[in-house]
Amino acid sequence: MVATQKGIIDKEMFKMKKNMGQVDRWIRIVLGIVLLSLVFFLSGGIRWIGLIGFIPLITGIFEYCPLYALLKISTRKTK
Repeated sequence: MVATQKGIIDKEMFKMKKNMGQVDRWIRIVLGIVLLSLVFFLSGGIRWIGLIGFIPLITGIFEYCPLYALLKISTRKTK
């Protein structure tokens, strides 16, 4: 807990809790790499669509999906 001028804030609220299982994670990483490779294999303006690959790549690396958190979904197995 942190006290501020506007009140007390719980730090746990702002932590990124892992919400992605291993299969989901590896699918995102591979998909991200494939999409990023389009930057090198396509020509013209369409090649920049490959930059969308950063989204699944980053979410896969950090094992956290903000959309899953918003919808309260988790594919991570609990122990």
